[in-house]
Amino acid sequence: MVRILFVYTSASKTLTGASTGWYLPEAAHPYYVLAPHHTIDFAAPAGPNPPIDEFSVQAFKDDESVKFLSDPEVKAKFANAKKLTDVNSADYAAVFYVGGHGPVLDLASDPVNIKLASEFYRAGKITSAVCHGPAALVGATDASGKSIFSGKTVTGFSNVEETQAGKVKDIPFLLEDRIVSLGGTYEKAAEPWGPKVVVAGNLYTGQNPASAKPLGEALLKALA
Repeated sequence: MVRILFVYTSASKTLTGASTGWYLPEAAHPYYVLAPHHTIDFAAPAGPNPPIDEFSVQAFKDDESVKFLSDPEVKAKFANAKKLTDVNSADYAAVFYVGGHGPVLDLASDPVNIKLASEFYRAGKITSAVCHGPAALVGATDASGKSIFSGKTVTGFSNVEETQAGKVKDIPFLLEDRIVSLGGTYEKAAEPWGPKVVVAGNLYTGQNPASAKPLGEALLKALA
């Protein structure tokens, strides 16, 4: 059993003023894959009770998503979520960034997060993210100062999916474009919204909500 850090956004509004936050199934699905086997802590830039994207609550009524909202242990983890400034990467074997549009708005440019993500990556620890979660890694660098995406195959929320979701104007950059501009090779599922997980060394990424559980399963296998 190891300790894994789940990092959530603290952003509750997009650039257009629409409500946002972390995306329910992207936390719930990997949580229930990993929690029976490992210890999971929660963290966010502002600490306790990071905002959830209410649209995701309405859109996802599967058993795990519903359970996650009422699970006493999960509620306690949210109530006691650490501020990123209080996190020591040495305490964890892996980091996982939950998606939702929020990470593009706060974690992408948060210097505390950029330092934290870089520490995980440079230590050879699993550095993972799903959907918009990889936006939290756009500032992370390897020991030579290069983007951790440079020369790597990576996935994340696609331009097509962002357009179909009608959210292009809500965020400061499109994740697919940013991955490519940082030197990454972007890959996506054959069809929008289909599951896609990419592993490149200790960098693990998932494309969209459907990729959250498969990504959790990939982490479980890697941490066994």
